[in-house]
Amino acid sequence: MIVRQMLHSNPVVAASYFVACGGKQAAIVIDPIDDPRRYLDIAAETNTRIQHVIDTHVHADHVSTGYALAMEAAAGYVLHADVDARFPFHGARDGDRIEIGNVLVDVWHVPGHTPEHIALVVTDRTRAAEPWLVFSGHTLMVGDMGRTELASSAEEGATSLFESAERLRALPDYVQVMPGALAGSVCGRGLSATPFSTIGFERRFNRAFSIPDRAAFVDFMLREIPPRPPRAVENRLANLGIDAAGIERGMGTVVGLPVRAP
Repeated sequence: MIVRQMLHSNPVVAASYFVACGGKQAAIVIDPIDDPRRYLDIAAETNTRIQHVIDTHVHADHVSTGYALAMEAAAGYVLHADVDARFPFHGARDGDRIEIGNVLVDVWHVPGHTPEHIALVVTDRTRAAEPWLVFSGHTLMVGDMGRTELASSAEEGATSLFESAERLRALPDYVQVMPGALAGSVCGRGLSATPFSTIGFERRFNRAFSIPDRAAFVDFMLREIPPRPPRAVENRLANLGIDAAGIERGMGTVVGLPVRAP
């Protein structure tokens, strides 16, 4: 399995990922931020083809390049099925599986940061039948979990996030956490600048993820909520194919590649 993590600091503090099966020459891109050419160049370097582009959620801190990349790569663009976007995409649901050669990508619905948020639990079946990595977006990050009021009420989001935390905590200790944001991001509080961790370490030392009681967790998440990201509403609308005036933007079409139940 090939994994490339790209760390971004301008205009947004975040991480995007290129994940591929070199043997079968197939790849996905997760939460792209850079110009599509950067990811296409990595595909060329690794002799792979991007089959899917996946956004873990409708971002509020930046405008995603996911749809544009999917169009240029003739790939499937994947969002959670409940997203009301004004362009074609493949709607993934909890339990769906994306296969990229020998790499299995299981879709988990983990709402809280936003209602439509998904995580991607990845297994390399040439090594083991157990999961190896979780691409957790802005749900679970190193040191904390994602703020909960950008697309719902803060309390409703925090309650959903507790259920998502419970589910993620059930993963084995050794599963590596690959977050979508890190220190400096407006989507969390007190995040670490370390760009990856493990479920076991975060279960013990992450200040939100380590709270086992629902009421205490919700209370903690409602404290010290940082200022909203600049243009948060406009960014979410743009990521749905709508401009700031509520006008649908012209969009092309993307290839709908299959996402299968395991």
